Amino acid sequence: MSLPSRPHISTNLAISADGKISSVARIPSGWTSSEDHRRFLKIRENADAILVGRGTWAADRMTMTAPGNPLRCIVSERGMLDPEHPIFTTPGGPIHLLVTGETTPPPHPQVTVHQMSLGEFLDHLASDLGIATLHCEGGGQLIRALAEIDAIDAFHLTVAAHTLFGGLSAPTATGIPSEFLPQTANFRLTQFHPRPDLGECFLSYARDR
Repeated sequence: MSLPSRPHISTNLAISADGKISSVARIPSGWTSSEDHRRFLKIRENADAILVGRGTWAADRMTMTAPGNPLRCIVSERGMLDPEHPIFTTPGGPIHLLVTGETTPPPHPQVTVHQMSLGEFLDHLASDLGIATLHCEGGGQLIRALAEIDAIDAFHLTVAAHTLFGGLSAPTATGIPSEFLPQTANFRLTQFHPRPDLGECFLSYARDR
């Protein structure tokens, strides 16, 4: 299923040598090199909006700032946000919350709440808010939701050969291993930058449509 109107969507993740994006205990980001972190911030600079799942946003204490003050979009089933989170005291773009479930979250003076499906929200970003480029920074469950509606156009990946997470319940780039995606999505490699000195390899892919 292709969305009729949505931003160009990119994603960025680091995976361990065994294909995990975190451990069973869901350790926060910061387990890759400083070079990977600089790349992470550089990729973010080209986005009109940044998208992240609530769990990743909370675990990594993400403030989602970048030059140009892109929209800061959080996706949550219930919409419960910690009012003490540093995003609320960090200058940046407007904060938008997508609630995909039926729970009505408490109002927050700094947050614009949207209650709709992910696909509808992507359409709203493009059609009503003028968002041309959207960058998703995880987690795996959100990236899986984007993949299920074939809404990923570019995929940036750091393969961290220095780490093995293991564990059946450790998340992958498309969430906890479970059912296969409903369709095959073909991508072509656009960047291959091995760094043996860091034990990492930086890759980028573009969707072939």
